Amino acid sequence: QDYYVVILCPTEMDAQVRRVLQIPMWSQRVIYLQGSALKDQDLLRAKMDDAEACFILSSRCEVDRTAADHQTILRAWAVKDFAPNCPLYVQILKPENKFHIKFADHVVCEEEFKYAMLALNCICPATSTLITLLVHTSRGHTAPWEAFRQLTGTKQTLNRESQQSPEQWQKMYGRCSGNEVYHINLEESTFFAEYEGKSFTYASFHAHKKFGVCLIGVRKEDNKNILLNPGPRYIMSSTDICFYINITKEENSAFKKQEKHRKKHESKLSYHGASRLPVHSIIASMGTVAIDLQDTGCRGPSGATLALPAEGGKEGRRPSIAPVLEVADSSSLHTCDLLSDQSEDETTPSDDEVSAGLEYAKGYPPYSPYIGSSPTFCHLLHEKVPFCCLRLDKGCQHNYYEDAKAYGFKNKLIIVAAETAGNGLYNFIVPLRAYYRPKKELNPIVLLLDNPPDMHFLDAICWFPMVYYMVGSIDNLDDLLRCGVTFAANMVVVDKESTMSAEEDYMADAKTIVNVQTLFRLFSSLSIITELTHPANMRFMQFRAKDCYSLALSKLEKKEREKGSNLAFMFRLPFAAGRVFSISMLDTLLYQSFVKDYMISITRLLLGLDTTPGSGFLCSMKITEEDLWIRTYARLYQKLCSSTGDIPIGVYRTESQKLTTSESQISISVEEWEDTKDTKDQFSCRGNHRNSTSSDQSDHPLLRKKSMQWARRLSRRAPRHSAKTAEKINQQRMNLYRRSERQELAELVKNRMKHLGLSPAGYDEMNDHQNTLSYILINPSPDTRLELNDIVYLIRPDPLTYVPNAAPSRKDSFCNTVGQDTREETQL
Repeated sequence: QDYYVVILCPTEMDAQVRRVLQIPMWSQRVIYLQGSALKDQDLLRAKMDDAEACFILSSRCEVDRTAADHQTILRAWAVKDFAPNCPLYVQILKPENKFHIKFADHVVCEEEFKYAMLALNCICPATSTLITLLVHTSRGHTAPWEAFRQLTGTKQTLNRESQQSPEQWQKMYGRCSGNEVYHINLEESTFFAEYEGKSFTYASFHAHKKFGVCLIGVRKEDNKNILLNPGPRYIMSSTDICFYINITKEENSAFKKQEKHRKKHESKLSYHGASRLPVHSIIASMGTVAIDLQDTGCRGPSGATLALPAEGGKEGRRPSIAPVLEVADSSSLHTCDLLSDQSEDETTPSDDEVSAGLEYAKGYPPYSPYIGSSPTFCHLLHEKVPFCCLRLDKGCQHNYYEDAKAYGFKNKLIIVAAETAGNGLYNFIVPLRAYYRPKKELNPIVLLLDNPPDMHFLDAICWFPMVYYMVGSIDNLDDLLRCGVTFAANMVVVDKESTMSAEEDYMADAKTIVNVQTLFRLFSSLSIITELTHPANMRFMQFRAKDCYSLALSKLEKKEREKGSNLAFMFRLPFAAGRVFSISMLDTLLYQSFVKDYMISITRLLLGLDTTPGSGFLCSMKITEEDLWIRTYARLYQKLCSSTGDIPIGVYRTESQKLTTSESQISISVEEWEDTKDTKDQFSCRGNHRNSTSSDQSDHPLLRKKSMQWARRLSRRAPRHSAKTAEKINQQRMNLYRRSERQELAELVKNRMKHLGLSPAGYDEMNDHQNTLSYILINPSPDTRLELNDIVYLIRPDPLTYVPNAAPSRKDSFCNTVGQDTREETQL
């Protein structure tokens, strides 16, 4: 409400914009002008020379996206020429056009962000949803919850018992989705001021335990680079700018008011646990669940915060967790050596690794497909692969493999289905081959392309290990089977440029949606991540017509849309689980940069698009049965900070979905139900098996009629067989009749695999994950219980920070370990 917004557009106002501008809240503040940015008189009409900022947006639905970028570049040049002091916020589509607008204050390249986000979705589930929720400014944390409350008639309360509603996941997910990234100077902060001179991990853990905020990064006063989780060696300074995740920024929180009140009575800020400070009421006013501090009261900033249990304590006592040290000493730094797993890799390789060619080097890729890509330290091959060996389905003089199974990959595949190998696809590969990913965990990448790639793209990818391509389409089952879909962990379906525009609104996604639905039905255990042009179409992902649960979520979405929410689709199961993404969800990122100029930098660091020395990276860990002793998120936070130096920022949780019996479930369970019926009949009528059979058929007139028809046909057409042969034939016919749609699809896939000479052993047709729901809890409260198979998002410190003798360069630190010649290291 503090600014006037002027929309300068070369076309007339369309009906959708007209409807929005008729809303009283916008009609007084938004002015629509028809004109061109290339005309000085139109820029003068818009008062561009007096503007606080200028946003230049590209038309992403154009058939020729390169032409759309050219127009954006000219508009940016025109504005810079007319008003050189006006801050520019530019949206560009293709990465190769970025260097033309380097002068702009903030730039968001769609294809860079899109591919990096889709790549991280494969190793950190639902990264796209995590980033989308973080960059959206919500109207308040109660907005999603209020819509749900009105639908269900429940009340929002703070005790744990009241949260056991049937839709508990919506309540937790909706509340945590209000978290955003904020910043504050350390010396002015109530949250962080007392941690001056303390380590970063100490400050992050204690701030979360006491206030529920998650400190994720810092920036020094004299440095423009943001460091995400610089690790336990970083000492907090009074002039540092702190970046944290919370429901609301500190200036608007109840803690500021409490601080002013306390300063009248205390000379120094000091908290002594829940018994002396009404933390529960303060947190309640912020809208998050009350923190159960239990026995983890703070002992003051100078000592350990968690008392360790005695050696001979009671059996029921919790296992101890080491305290987070104020300043990391040399004895504790070995626990923070994040190269521990990798150091095992980097020693003398085993015979298996040598035979498999796993002795990779680490360095910077020698060739980039476009100007302006950020250099990233990666796993690389010693020698580039010949182009003929990059083709997955074609043998050559170097190898004779013609399908994914022949390669014998140890890890599951990541398949990317795209129309063309654009320069942006390079940003899919780089985060998955970054140096901090353990080489034993690298997944082979297969690019399933509609059109053959250009030579310059192959030049860029031929240095990366286990990257292949194949010309084919997801329309063709044979192509899918050849590229190894039955051995894939993830299938990424990228939106096709040629179908981004359609005559009818929202029909641009029709082909993609139907193809993905086919994949979903054929390979139900496959994790499919889909990019759509229009977010509204995500309701058709994994569509089931008679799913009552989806219908209820549809009503919830309509209520959110009526309230004006810009995330009305957030409760849709595919979005919550991170299985669908639309680049338009990131439009808010450019607008948020006007208020938070650091958001683009933080997002690029999280996605691995930029790497800053000393800055951490996003990864994940899975909670196993051995980890459940930790019990709560607060104890996990302490365990990570005191051992590896990781900072948790959220949890990805999967639960079983209790649905009413759907059509597909009925078709699958018909045979089991009948077997149960037969068993019951046998128990009740043991004496006469013939009577039990006749009663069973009388209960099912349709089955009785069919069996009579088959009996007549057998008596007429077939020769007389023995009773045993007739019974066998009849049983085969009954099995065909009872066969479900799921079994028919499985037979289809197996027959095609046999026809192609592929073994159907890898096809797990009944491994069905359709009845689960997944969602994200961003910065959950400290007393949140951990559950089995939870996936925790971590910001892990830069492993190079802990390499002793930091004087050598990055290449010296890693490439020497594989015994490579110095000249080759320099070349890489």
